[in-house]
Amino acid sequence: MEWVALLLFVSVILVLLAGFPVAFTLGGTALIFAGIGALTGDFNDALLSSLPNRVFGIMTNESLVAVPLFVFMGVTLERAKIAEELLDTLGGLFGALRGGLGISVMLVGMLLAASTGIVGATVVTMGLLALPTMLRRGYSPEIAAGTICASGTLGQIIPPSIILVMLGDVMTSAYQQAQLTMGIYSPKTVSVGDLFAGALLPGLLLVGLYISYIVVLAHFRPAVMPAHVRGVDDQVSYVQILKALLPPMALIFAVLGSILAGLATPTEAAGVGAMGALLLAVARQQLNIDRLREITRSTLKISSMVFMILIGASIFSLVFRGYDGDVAVRNLLESLPGGVIGAVMVVMLIMFLLGFVLDFIEITFVVVPIVGPVLLAMGLDPVWLGIMIAINLQTSFLTPPFGFALFYLRGVAPPTVSTGQIYRGVIPFVGIQIFALIILAIFPEIVTWLPNKIYGQ
Repeated sequence: MEWVALLLFVSVILVLLAGFPVAFTLGGTALIFAGIGALTGDFNDALLSSLPNRVFGIMTNESLVAVPLFVFMGVTLERAKIAEELLDTLGGLFGALRGGLGISVMLVGMLLAASTGIVGATVVTMGLLALPTMLRRGYSPEIAAGTICASGTLGQIIPPSIILVMLGDVMTSAYQQAQLTMGIYSPKTVSVGDLFAGALLPGLLLVGLYISYIVVLAHFRPAVMPAHVRGVDDQVSYVQILKALLPPMALIFAVLGSILAGLATPTEAAGVGAMGALLLAVARQQLNIDRLREITRSTLKISSMVFMILIGASIFSLVFRGYDGDVAVRNLLESLPGGVIGAVMVVMLIMFLLGFVLDFIEITFVVVPIVGPVLLAMGLDPVWLGIMIAINLQTSFLTPPFGFALFYLRGVAPPTVSTGQIYRGVIPFVGIQIFALIILAIFPEIVTWLPNKIYGQ
């Protein structure tokens, strides 16, 4: 009945493309297939009896408690107008250089990524704040749009990231399952902290490549990124720089540093980050009862969406395995030419294409549990595989014509910026992403060195 598992997967994709809610599509479609299979005798409905235990496991999973806390931290920092002050300050600092505003946008995007970890919010915020300024200062629409989209998707990979928290939980289960398949009955574990440590150097590498591209382009094509002539009001003092940079940097250091130093779990560090963001908003006089109500409601909506998708994905996974879908996937990947390299390339291509129509959350909770155990059983490092998946999906979020980041920016860009200009602007950054993936594939130590150094694995 492996063909039924494939039909289930295709049906879920089609229903999602029709516009139905993700969580109910995953769970509902799977239950329909399970019901039909139970009536025809092709599905063992006793498998569904484990569903309550799965839901309870999600409710009591300490790692996933970090998700609403990090969401609260990100939303609070967004409402505290951190991005606006950072952009004004760094724009004044680098604006006199050719491409200086582009560099400023990239650095602010990096800091927002480390502060919020929410791709959509970062792209929209930077689109509203930076795009009008870049266009007003003579930047070409293509360069402005590409820079904003690329900087906004850094939230995928730069820790502490909500996405890495969810991916860490899924990779932990996949790694343990792979080791049990290999006959290892005292399995090693991989934690969210491992992924945070593994993502740090690739994230900085990506930022460095982005900024290098901007600098080189500004040198050879100065007309598309003119230098800004500073006025009296554009002068930035060291006090302003410290005032803008120090609070968010201190918060990032407290959260990420405590995790990497082993002083706190990701959940505990997320609690520190949430409280720190709240105190920062109070100190900047950006918090009142109405705004706090907005923050809590936004946190509730985003967190509810994540956990409903996770529950729906658990139902889907259960039914998919009930039809031996995991066996079919394993047989397919093991039979591919090129061995483990061929299997990784095919999985990466499939995930890249799925990134056009599915959000990272759905891919993390639906696809990774299916292919992860198979790839890890082939001997791949779980941290390296997790980071490669994250950057790969970040690339698909940037790629025309269906990249999510492009839709986010299109929604806030002025009519003078065409969709074609947005598409043309992101293509060089997509090339940089692919180049970064190639570098990490050739030199996996860039990912694994820091986790091994910190945790001694």
